[in-house]
Amino acid sequence: MASGWANDGAVQDQIDSTVDDAVARARRALPTGESLEFCEMCDEPIPEPRRKAIPGVHLCVNCQQKEDAHRARFSPYNRRGSKDSQLR
Repeated sequence: MASGWANDGAVQDQIDSTVDDAVARARRALPTGESLEFCEMCDEPIPEPRRKAIPGVHLCVNCQQKEDAHRARFSPYNRRGSKDSQLR
């Protein structure tokens, strides 16, 4: 496929780079260290099954849901500016 001055495979390289960045960001967001017995935000106890399932957990389920919603609202990606969203 002709794409102007771009090398063959440049589009795939860009896609691969985007995926690699997303995987790296997700890995950085994983909890590390020892699990806490009490939530960092609200001081509620974190159930033992959650602490065992997610090593290094620092938030209870409710606070984790709030944190995830906050991160989703402030995503570093401008999805509205993508070509695919403009074609719809």
